[in-house]
Amino acid sequence: MSETDLSNYKDDRERSESELDEGDRLKPEFVRAVLDAVEEGDAEAAYDRVEPLHPADIADLIELTPAEQRPALVDAVGSLIDGEVLSEMNDWVREALIESLDPHQVAGMAAELDTDDAVAIIGDMEEADQQAVLDALPPDDRAAIEEALSYPEESAGRLMQRELIAVPEHWTVGDVLDYLRGGDDLTSDFWEIFIVDPGHRPVGTCQLSWILRTPRIVSMTDVMKREQTLIPVDMDQEEVALRFQKYALISAAVIDAAGRLVGQITVDDIVHIISEEAGEDILRLSGAGEGDINEPIRLAVRTRLSWLIVNLATAILASAVVDMFQAQIAAFALLAVLMPIVSGMGGNAGTQTLAVVVRALATNQLTDSNTWWMVARELRIAAANGAALGTVTGIGSFLIYGNAPLSLVFAAAMVINNLAAGLGGVIVPLTLDRFRVDPAVSSAVFVTTLTDVMGFFSFLGLATLFSVSP
Repeated sequence: MSETDLSNYKDDRERSESELDEGDRLKPEFVRAVLDAVEEGDAEAAYDRVEPLHPADIADLIELTPAEQRPALVDAVGSLIDGEVLSEMNDWVREALIESLDPHQVAGMAAELDTDDAVAIIGDMEEADQQAVLDALPPDDRAAIEEALSYPEESAGRLMQRELIAVPEHWTVGDVLDYLRGGDDLTSDFWEIFIVDPGHRPVGTCQLSWILRTPRIVSMTDVMKREQTLIPVDMDQEEVALRFQKYALISAAVIDAAGRLVGQITVDDIVHIISEEAGEDILRLSGAGEGDINEPIRLAVRTRLSWLIVNLATAILASAVVDMFQAQIAAFALLAVLMPIVSGMGGNAGTQTLAVVVRALATNQLTDSNTWWMVARELRIAAANGAALGTVTGIGSFLIYGNAPLSLVFAAAMVINNLAAGLGGVIVPLTLDRFRVDPAVSSAVFVTTLTDVMGFFSFLGLATLFSVSP
């Protein structure tokens, strides 16, 4: 790099960093300045401001732009929007942007990317648009992407890259070095080399650093590491992420049903998967769907409303329990004041247990071998919390109302509902998981219903049983 190029690079780098705040987010004043330039018709000024940005920051800029202003911004900085920018973009924003592009433009962008990124972009398109883009791709790229799209969504086959370095097991280190230096069409981004047998099955791996530090005459079978983590092509991406986390992997070989090497997965892809899966579980627990701020309003309303209707049905069930004790509530109105506390605290306790169990299932911490230990553990925690809350609420209600039987019933109901919350918070997600239902999707509805019903029933039932009165 010449001194001029180096100086220009430093200037661009400093300028790019000046547009970001301490959290590496685009500053509001920068976004406003770019949009003002676009609105004023000064496309050159907008382009000059955006050009030094990293592709991920350009994607952020487009996402931060109101939907009605995005077409004008894209027109102004269109040549800066390449495949890498598309791969960094939010799915909903990218889908809308791709719809406005010619299939040949999308194909050109996809051809610049690794296979996994190209698949992520093309896989989200409508079938007709998808086929148009595939038809515009070079034959080799089209064949690789079509093969990837044939695998299930969120599987290793969709996630893997075809671009890798694989060498025969009979080669020496010198053979590999000559191959790497002479192969102009080889991928330039890799951390390790895969060693394969004549059937193209991986028999070992070798880090690039080992090859650089080993004499040329040494055989690859002598320097390679034979123990490796192989990823089946149909493995779910969440399980792939767990393997990377457990074994501290940087990359891993992906194999087909015959054990042949067909691709690799690298840790940069896994970082995105871990983030996505964690966010999905949280949003599913709340019934908020994808929860993306760029999601169309109509779809967001439909997703959330469906769960709210389910919650309405469970609320009616809880109210039916209350209806059974109308006479007792009418005779002693104070029961109506205290019973929401019992159900509310039980719901909070159940949510805590549920969050712990769903996470343990997602990370493989909870398996068949320690299920009953987990149940016993959560029951002990629930009993301790219930006893503490029951003591506090019982004493508090006695000091306020001076009714000893009511205070004892209040405390006992608090203990009972906390035990129900602890048991339900474990049993419900375990049962759903056993029946192959994602526990993050519907566990919260069942646990909340359980704690509401048990809270009302235990408190009002005990008050009726012991004839609690003013």
